[in-house]
Amino acid sequence: MNPSTLIGIVGSVLLLAAVLAFSAEDAALFVDLPSLGIVVLGTLAATFISYPLSEVLRIFRLIGTVLRNERMYTEQDIDDLIAISRLWMKGDIRKVESALEGVSNPFLKTGVQLVIDMTPEQDIVDLLQWRISRLRAKERAEAQLFRTMAGFAPAFGMVGTLVGLVNLLFLLGDGDMTAIGQQMALALMTTFYGILFANLLLKPVAVKLERRTEQRMIVMNMVMQGISMMCQKRSPALMRETLNSFMHQHEDELNDRAGRRAQAQAKAP
Repeated sequence: MNPSTLIGIVGSVLLLAAVLAFSAEDAALFVDLPSLGIVVLGTLAATFISYPLSEVLRIFRLIGTVLRNERMYTEQDIDDLIAISRLWMKGDIRKVESALEGVSNPFLKTGVQLVIDMTPEQDIVDLLQWRISRLRAKERAEAQLFRTMAGFAPAFGMVGTLVGLVNLLFLLGDGDMTAIGQQMALALMTTFYGILFANLLLKPVAVKLERRTEQRMIVMNMVMQGISMMCQKRSPALMRETLNSFMHQHEDELNDRAGRRAQAQAKAP
């Protein structure tokens, strides 16, 4: 499991447990199945209406992606590029093709195969950029799915609150305090569940997917840079230094962007 995801899950469970243990007279009062049903089923229903079935069914796979500790294998990609570039500089196409069979990155494999086929460099770059753009659009749409659900969950929490308040108004004249208390619980717990699901599950998953996309874009751009240098038959030593510098530079830029984003969120009202 992804370490940061595991820490977040454990931390959120401990936080909720501490809040319920020290502030609630009975923790069981915070378990309300009708309220939970309104939020979960309402959110899923709105999502099914908003998106095609094929996209909604990817929800569980995407959650599994967030839970997994996915590695980028950047160093392996650089090593593969350098090894293949050395063979390419020697003009041994058979060995290049043989080495290409052991490459696990399909994006890198496509680029090298185009170089072997003597495709013009600009055409290769255009094709690889198109694949990067397509992957970026696809994965951003997947993250947006969870952001949309995060917007639905509090809204259906408010729906449950309105249902509870309407029922409460009808019961006020009877003076049945037990029934009034149940309706108040329904009114408040749905809002609680909606906010909880949106901010502790759906939005974090969306942010995690967006961060994963940024990291994948950096690696793919690094590979594209290496393929371009291979087309130009640049020195393998220069290629290694360039790609390592490329990765460090983009890592710094990514961290700076994350820092600026955090500062902007902190200043926001």
